[in-house]
Amino acid sequence: MVIHISTTPFGRRSLTLAHVASQANAKERPPEKAVHKWNIFRAICTAKARIGVTERALAVLDALLTFHPETVLTGEGLIVFPSNQQLCLRAHGMPPATLRRHLAVLVDCGLVIRRDSPNGKRYARKDRAGEIEVAFGFDLSPLVVRADEFEGWAEAVHLEERALKLVREKVTICRRDIAKMIATGLEEGVSTHRGGQGPADWMEIHALYRGIVGRIPRSATRQVLEPIAEELALLADEVLILLEDHIKTQNMSGSESHSERHIQNSNPDSLTDLEPRFPESRGVIVEIEPELARMPERTYPLGMVLDACPDIIDYSRGGILNWRDLAATVAVVRPMLGISPSAWAEALGALGEIEASIVVAAILQRGEAISSAGGYLRSLTRRAEAGEFSLGPMLMALIGSRKREKQRA
Repeated sequence: MVIHISTTPFGRRSLTLAHVASQANAKERPPEKAVHKWNIFRAICTAKARIGVTERALAVLDALLTFHPETVLTGEGLIVFPSNQQLCLRAHGMPPATLRRHLAVLVDCGLVIRRDSPNGKRYARKDRAGEIEVAFGFDLSPLVVRADEFEGWAEAVHLEERALKLVREKVTICRRDIAKMIATGLEEGVSTHRGGQGPADWMEIHALYRGIVGRIPRSATRQVLEPIAEELALLADEVLILLEDHIKTQNMSGSESHSERHIQNSNPDSLTDLEPRFPESRGVIVEIEPELARMPERTYPLGMVLDACPDIIDYSRGGILNWRDLAATVAVVRPMLGISPSAWAEALGALGEIEASIVVAAILQRGEAISSAGGYLRSLTRRAEAGEFSLGPMLMALIGSRKREKQRA
């Protein structure tokens, strides 16, 4: 007797054209084709967004695969027939109603096919030799039929993830390079024009840089990041050219000065130039600037501050290892943010140098979210004078925001 294979679901569940298409594809499966069930399961997990399957549904698929006794999926015996109770146990105690919902997702996505019995129960009927003659349950043959498709999608996902990682690295490196080069240009007084307009235009370059960085969303795709990375790379090249031109100009000036000194010192009668020179005024007391306190009682560990405000490190000369390094870096950043000397003086009076420096680092970290850094600093200063401001909530909010960004990434 020829056994009829079930094609329609039991009960009120309806048959869709997608279900018919899945069954038609299963019929075209070459009988000799074989796939490793856990390899194809990993490919499906990787390409889950493309397939449209949820993570909880994948947990149910994982449980279904454990009921197939072989590691390799091949041949005709690809129907598993566990009860809902057994499936719930292997799906880590998933509730029955949730299990049924996610089984429907697997069927709708074309990952399994329902082979329902006349009464809707899942079971297998064996012949006299003990071999399974007919089984009713879930057919795993779509995993074999679509194995190449799933693996291709998984490979595409891997390539996309790698491309995204590369463009993120490019953005990070460009941000670091630009920030450090701007800091160097300001500290060294490098002119941004060959005519000698002075370093004031470094503020415009920094504003342009912050404008580009401000367009980076918290959860960015490769398509969004690529044009931003190109803009940052172009800006980095332009800033580097400014510094290189300054170095060439200095070298030329230094060569000319050396030649002039050589001509002047070539006079044999001038013996005084060969004598060592000492300062004319003796007894001058050199006042050594006292070191900043290692950590005031009111503030927080430096590591916590840098964890909350990592962007400030990009502007440092050789990293921020102590509070003195932080204060020196903030001295470079303050004019870039447009904080006036009077606003800084008021902040120093209300907060002290270290806490005021931490506030500036936090303002830099928030970037385009603060339209006026100077006005925001004055507002915080007034709150500090009234005893209504504390650094703790600000730092914890920044740390929490960074953690959420990493999780989204």
